[in-house]
Amino acid sequence: MSAVMSPGRFGTPDQIEVLVTLEPLVREQIELHKGGRKLWFPNDLLPADAEGGDEQEADLARTREAARGLPDTVRVALALNLMTEEGLPHFHRLIATYLGNDSPWSTWNNLWTAEEDRHGCAMRDYVRDARIFDMGALERLQFQYINAGFEPEWERDPYRLLAYTSLQEKATQVSHSNTGRICGTYEPRIQRILAHISADESRHYAFYRASFAGILKIDVNRALQSLLKVATGFAMPGHAISGFEDMSEVLRRANIFGTRQYQKIVEELLEFWNIGGLTGLSDLGRQAQDKLMKLPARLARLADYADAKTVRRAFGFDFIYRRSIEI
Repeated sequence: MSAVMSPGRFGTPDQIEVLVTLEPLVREQIELHKGGRKLWFPNDLLPADAEGGDEQEADLARTREAARGLPDTVRVALALNLMTEEGLPHFHRLIATYLGNDSPWSTWNNLWTAEEDRHGCAMRDYVRDARIFDMGALERLQFQYINAGFEPEWERDPYRLLAYTSLQEKATQVSHSNTGRICGTYEPRIQRILAHISADESRHYAFYRASFAGILKIDVNRALQSLLKVATGFAMPGHAISGFEDMSEVLRRANIFGTRQYQKIVEELLEFWNIGGLTGLSDLGRQAQDKLMKLPARLARLADYADAKTVRRAFGFDFIYRRSIEI
C-alpha cells in the first residue's frame, strides 16, 4: 500500500498527499535540527551518580538552600511548566495518529519525543532534589492531568496539528525562558536547566514552523483556514490540569506568559509565513487571511482589557501548601 493511501494518517486524501510531498523537507529539517543541537542529558545539569562523592552532596545542599528563596509565583510557573512537559505521552500519540507511524514524520516524532522526554526528567529531578513543592500534591495533580487525556478539536485535520505545534512550541519556549530569568536572581541551577530546555523548544519550533510553511506553499487556502481555527482558539496543553486557570492567571500577572506574550508569537509567525502577502487565494482563503491579520490587534485589546480589570487577589495551591500568593 502506498504511503499516500496509508490508513495510519488522518486527513483527506489531498492532505495526505501534501504530507507525503513534504517528506523530503522533513528529512532536510531533521538533519538541520541534528546539526544545530548539542545533545545534553538531565544528569549533566543535576548529577546524581552513585559515586558522586562529597562535593556532589555539598553542591546539592547549596542548591537546596538557594532554592528556598524562590518566590511562590515562580514555583507556580515551575509546577505548570513541569506538568505540561510531562504531558508528553499525549503529544507523541497525537503526532503518531495525525501523521502516521511509518514515514519521515514518524522519524521526527520519535526524535522529538526523545528530546522532549529529557525536559520533564530534568525539571522533575530539580524540583524533587531542591525540595520546593509538596511533591505528593504535585504528583496527584500530574496523575489527574494524564488521566484526563488531551483531545484537541482538530477534526482529524493534520494541518491543525502542525499549526498548533508551531504556536505551542514557541509559547513553551517563552514561558520557560521568562521563568528562568526570574529564577536566576535566586538560584542559578534551575535557570541553566530552563535555558537548555528553552533552547530545545526553540529548535523544535523551527521544525514545525518550517513544516507549516511547506504546507502553505502547496495548499495555501486550506492551510490558512486550519491556521485560523487553531490560532483563534489556542489553549496550552495543560488546560486539563485541575486549577489550570488560576495557575495561568498567576503566570499572566507575573508577566511570565499570557495573552500579551501570545500576541507576539502570533505576530512573529504571521511575519515569518508572510501571511499578509499571500496571493492567489480563494474567497475562503482571503477571509481567513484577513481574520488572521487582524488577530494581533484583537489579542492586544484582550490583553489591555485584562490588565485594566485586574485587581490584586490571593491564590493558593496544594503543591505549595496552600500558602497565599497575593499578586
